[in-house]
Amino acid sequence: MERLKELIESRQYAQFRQEIEDYNVQDIAEYLEEMPKTERNRIFRILPKSIAADVFSYLDIDLQQNMITSMSDMEAAALIDNLYADDAADLMEEMPANVVKKLLASASPETRRDINHLLKYPEDSAGSIMTVEFVDLKESLTVAQAIERIRRVGIDKETINVCYVLDNNRKLLGTVALRYLLLSSPDEVIGNIMHENVVTIKTLDDQEEVARTFQKYDFTAMPVVDSEERLVGIITVDDVVDIMEQEATEDIEMMAAITPTDKSYMKTGIFETYKKRIPWLLLLMISATFTGKIIQHYEQAIAAAGYLVLTSFIPMLMDTGGNCGSQASVSIIRSLSLEEVEFKDLFRVAFKEMRVAMLCGITLAAANFVKLLLIDRVTFHVAAVACMTLVITVFAAKIVGASLPMFAKRIGFDPAVMASPFITTIVDALSLMIYFQIATAMLGL
Repeated sequence: MERLKELIESRQYAQFRQEIEDYNVQDIAEYLEEMPKTERNRIFRILPKSIAADVFSYLDIDLQQNMITSMSDMEAAALIDNLYADDAADLMEEMPANVVKKLLASASPETRRDINHLLKYPEDSAGSIMTVEFVDLKESLTVAQAIERIRRVGIDKETINVCYVLDNNRKLLGTVALRYLLLSSPDEVIGNIMHENVVTIKTLDDQEEVARTFQKYDFTAMPVVDSEERLVGIITVDDVVDIMEQEATEDIEMMAAITPTDKSYMKTGIFETYKKRIPWLLLLMISATFTGKIIQHYEQAIAAAGYLVLTSFIPMLMDTGGNCGSQASVSIIRSLSLEEVEFKDLFRVAFKEMRVAMLCGITLAAANFVKLLLIDRVTFHVAAVACMTLVITVFAAKIVGASLPMFAKRIGFDPAVMASPFITTIVDALSLMIYFQIATAMLGL
């Protein structure tokens, strides 16, 4: 990029336009993002029209908004017309209403139709992320005629690797890969070489389901059909990568008790970040008062019996239980998202976690028993209470951590909501009740 900077500084714009075409559009976009605002807009106007729209689509959404509002109506219309329809629709969704109205008014009728078509679908549905730019063929065409059509219309399409065979009502009959066209006889008829068993996506399918379908079949592009099996668009793998990143980020935020947001961390304001976090913190704080009530209920009995040392083991028991519950819940939430387990597998999952819990609990209890006797120097009975509690707490935590996400999924909630924060709070209360019940039985509190 140093060469490009030298050309700009020496005002060799013609040479700049010629040499920049040798760079990847992603690298050019990254180069522009590092530029000051005035310099960025000037350089963007110098870019060849053949790559300007592609570079624009890789810019951060905030930069896109800034640049589009600084353009003249004619420049903005030309840019929108050269963007792929799905990228243009994504831009429109983020722009203020008055700007969207101006852009749509300036765009060509075809572009306006395609954008409006995409904007009518629910957010995060397959229809909202698909592109309407694909190559369609008739089954009666010969291979030579099909290749000629691809040459004529393919330049403006999202991909030409796979072409879609439609009837007169635009119903999807099959697909044909470009490599089959190149390897087949020019006189061969498309209907004879097309692949008829086509995997499709429905326009109203959730984007997370779309990502799973791509992962299952390893496709680079998939057709999207409406309720009447008419082809309305395609989804390409680059969009699916964005979906997977978005869904993973959402799950991580939910597991940390944060309301998901579409913005990056550095671009989310302080007050907005506060609003995303405080409701969950208040809820968890209120729910945590139950553990305080349990301790208050037994503290006088503990003091009267002379076993104040028992309170020093509470953090260890609660933390261990919470960690065990989190381990189980994260594993199950991930398995649910990958569809490796379903609610019908609840008993199999519970039985597995029981066996894991017993092994973990016994190992932790044995190590803790030695530590309590040799380092803490407590009595045998106190050590036995703590270690028995540890075994039962680990057992309960694993079951709770594994089952709650599955129940949440069953009743229609996001399993990630039942992850670390809620499970930790529930397990904390359980561990205290178990602890004091065992202490009462063995030490006579």
